[in-house]
Amino acid sequence: MENKEPQIVMVATGNAHKIVEIREILSDVMPNTEFRSIKELGDAYIEPEENGLTFEENAFIKAEAAHAFTGLPAIADDSGLVVDALNGEPGVFSARWAGVHGDDAANNRKLIEKLEDISEDDRSARFVSCVAFVSDEIRFCGIGYCEGSIGFEERGNNGFGYDPLFLPDDTPGKTMAELTPQEKNAISHRRHALDALADELREIL
Repeated sequence: MENKEPQIVMVATGNAHKIVEIREILSDVMPNTEFRSIKELGDAYIEPEENGLTFEENAFIKAEAAHAFTGLPAIADDSGLVVDALNGEPGVFSARWAGVHGDDAANNRKLIEKLEDISEDDRSARFVSCVAFVSDEIRFCGIGYCEGSIGFEERGNNGFGYDPLFLPDDTPGKTMAELTPQEKNAISHRRHALDALADELREIL
C-alpha cells in the first residue's frame, strides 16, 4: 500500500528549539505531520506586525499570517514575563522592554532596577505562553504558565531572556538559567501551552 504523504504544518518561528519541542509534543496527536519553519521561505515571507495587546492576540497574528501566506496549517507562539509588582510588565513587550528587541542584558538590568525596593515576598511573577494553531477548520490557542518569582541577581548560564532572574516555584532555589534544558522543558510555560493545545487537537482530531 502506498504511504500517505505527510501533512505539512508551518511554524512561525526561526527558533530550532521551539520546532523540536513542538514536534515532540504534537507528533502523538498529529502523526504523519512534518513541522517546518516559516524561515525556510526566506525573504518571500514578511513577518506581520505584532501589535496585539495580549499574548494570545499576538500568537494569532503570527499564526494567521503564516496560514494566509502558505495556505497550510500554522502554529505560532507568543510568550513573555508578567511581574505582579509591576502591574503585569513587561508583558507583551518582554523582548523589547528596554528599547531594543532581544537585548536580554538590558532587559534584565531594567528588571533589577524596577524591583530594587521590592521585598522578596512581593516579587511574584510568571512566564506566560500562548501557542496558536490556525487552519481552514481550526482556530485555537493553548495557554500555559510557569509560576515563580524574581531574584535579586542573575544566576546561571542556560536559557535566555529573563531566565537568569526567574525562580520557578517547581525548582526551589534555582533560577530557570540554572536548569538543564530537560528540566526547563518539563516545567516551562511553553510546554504547558503545547500540552493544552495537544489536548484540544486530540479532541478535535
